[in-house]
Amino acid sequence: MSHVVVAPDKFKGTLTAAQVAAHVAAGLGRASPGLTTIQVPVADGGDGTVEAAQAAGYRRIDLGVRGPTGQPLTASFALLDETAIVESAQACGLTRLPGGAPAPLTATSRGVGELVLAAIRMRAKRIVLGLGGVACTDGGAGLVTALGGRLLDASGTELPPGGAALARLDHIDASRLRDLSGTGTEVVAATDVDNPLLGPHGAAAVYAPQKGASPRDVTSLEEGLARWADVTEQTFGFGKRDEPGAGAAGGLGFAALGFLGATMQPGIELMLDLLSFHDHLSGARLVVTGEGALDEQTLHGKAPAGVARAAAAAAPDLPVVAVAGVCSLSPGELRSAGIARAYALADIEPDLTRCLEQPGPLLEELAGHIARDWLVP
Repeated sequence: MSHVVVAPDKFKGTLTAAQVAAHVAAGLGRASPGLTTIQVPVADGGDGTVEAAQAAGYRRIDLGVRGPTGQPLTASFALLDETAIVESAQACGLTRLPGGAPAPLTATSRGVGELVLAAIRMRAKRIVLGLGGVACTDGGAGLVTALGGRLLDASGTELPPGGAALARLDHIDASRLRDLSGTGTEVVAATDVDNPLLGPHGAAAVYAPQKGASPRDVTSLEEGLARWADVTEQTFGFGKRDEPGAGAAGGLGFAALGFLGATMQPGIELMLDLLSFHDHLSGARLVVTGEGALDEQTLHGKAPAGVARAAAAAAPDLPVVAVAGVCSLSPGELRSAGIARAYALADIEPDLTRCLEQPGPLLEELAGHIARDWLVP
């Protein structure tokens, strides 16, 4: 009997991608005894990327870094051979804020730079930097300080962390700035957004409100990012503010492009390649993907659409279905994303509280429906 590939993203706030895959596989196995399932938890560079890499055989490396508010915390990256997968959200994610209290003006990306340096010390020759889910809007200034740069005001005083303080930036002391060009390390930034650093579609205007920024805060952050771009580009001679993806992860994309020499790639495509997703499609009879909410964002490069696109490229006749907590997409929109049908927890359990509290058993029940619709002769 041919196999089923189970390749979901996380159900944010309830189940990791690996847990979603395990519950779906369990439900399929009960409904179709003897069925072989291959679990490939996926991620798109945001929260859960290190965990997905670990499920694919990468080694998890834990170390102490500065968190988004400067407090010490333990963060992780994934390593296999000479490839390191660094998840920005591990060091400065919204979920790493103490008590969950937003810090839109002062949150820093310094811990991301510390993870990158640790990966280089472990002789990584390729670093995949996952951008997404961060609490900061500092243009990657924190990352630059981790590399040894000192950001100074007109009096020569070092600036405090965060995007708002960058409006007072006068010059950068680069005397101890780590030059990564001689390490032979390639950096690839994984992101599914193409926003520039500044302007109405930039990091502050579009994403800072999601991190707790008020309209006044957005103005302050925009001023800081504009000054950051001016000073860095004058000092180092690169022009990256308008590059697609420069505004990703609160402007971390800008620093990755300018200071790490990174190239940008769509997050889910890059991760599927690293997780050897294509290797599991030969002989498959069905692919099951999914995420917590199948909605308009799904159509713009989120994990389920990426899985469906990759499956269609490798095996055009291979059906792809999706599981979700809720689905607001029409059948036509799903088909346009390469998804034959969606199965949502809300379809079988109208009580949203129960969906959030007991998603595992409900997913296994949904998997039974999938098996009956797609696998039973």
